Amino acid sequence: MTHTIGVIGGGQLARMMVPPAVHLGIEIRVLAEAADSSARLAATAVGDHRDRAAVLAFARDVDVVTFDHEHVPQGVLRALVEAGVAVHPSPEALAVAQDKIVMRERLSGLGLPVPDWAAVHDSVELASFLEAHGGQAVVKTPRGGYDGKGVRVVRAADEADDWFAVVDEHGAGAALLVEELVDFRRELSQLVARRPSGQVVAWPLVETVQRDGVCAEVTAPAPGAPSELVAQAEEIARTVAERLGVTGVLAVELFETADGRLLINELAMRPHNTGHWSIDGAVTSQFEQHLRAVLDLPLGDPAPHRPWSVMVNVLGGPSTGTMGDRLPALMADQPGSKVHDYGKEPRPGRKVGHVTTTGDDLDDVTARARAAVRFFED
Repeated sequence: MTHTIGVIGGGQLARMMVPPAVHLGIEIRVLAEAADSSARLAATAVGDHRDRAAVLAFARDVDVVTFDHEHVPQGVLRALVEAGVAVHPSPEALAVAQDKIVMRERLSGLGLPVPDWAAVHDSVELASFLEAHGGQAVVKTPRGGYDGKGVRVVRAADEADDWFAVVDEHGAGAALLVEELVDFRRELSQLVARRPSGQVVAWPLVETVQRDGVCAEVTAPAPGAPSELVAQAEEIARTVAERLGVTGVLAVELFETADGRLLINELAMRPHNTGHWSIDGAVTSQFEQHLRAVLDLPLGDPAPHRPWSVMVNVLGGPSTGTMGDRLPALMADQPGSKVHDYGKEPRPGRKVGHVTTTGDDLDDVTARARAAVRFFED
């Protein structure tokens, strides 16, 4: 079995695809944004994912193209397909993940549970939505937002005037997404993987904790989740994957509301931060599974090794030196913790790595994971 996978984007997701590719005997190539990218060890080309010629040249000798992010323009994706390149997930599926208004339209059309929402073109329409929703709402830019960027809670229509000014530059019909401010008790994430021939597998539902709009901590499985809720979350994710034709890993981020409902918050059609625990905590990690799925190979067992896994992100990193400088002290103090260094320069708020611990007692596992991360904080 000889396969070559081309990954567009040189971030930590591409970096974490490398070890399972080596284990499976798969050649992996990365089109990175810069020579010093997180995935530089596998970067065989440096180029702009928006440059059609650069992307086509990169894809010339690979069996399938997949992605570290969802930002490749539709025109470039279509050019790959027209050139006979296998692209997973497909341009049609990625279009839903690339535009939050399109996402809401498609999910609503499938009858899936989402917050009440609207596409608003000006402050008058936003004011009308606010009046109908208790005077507060969440406004999102349809494209480009991630890790808390492009998301804003507003309580007056003029609080989004600067974003409307930017939207106006895109011409008639451009809009912002506005949603009800959901009363939720916690955030959850359901990951599944789907191969082109149709097989779908699911990891356990996990609980996520956000800090300033950025994922800070993940607990697998979600503590105290009723079996009915677990089954509903998996059914939602399977429906999204199958009805939208998603291939590879799909993450469905969910709100568990105060009254016990599930609402879809966001989708990601690639390995996702909320699935990083699976590298050390599951029989088959999300990264190995993604490679299997995009090559249409039989999918692996997603079951956890231990009753509990906790993953904590290293956000920002040390103010002096690197994560590597602090690693020996952590290893001596926390021999059971698994550290993943993304090879990034520390910067406030930046995801520069993560730590995962596993075990039989949730309180102990959580305490060890948090203690490990403190070695990289000042």
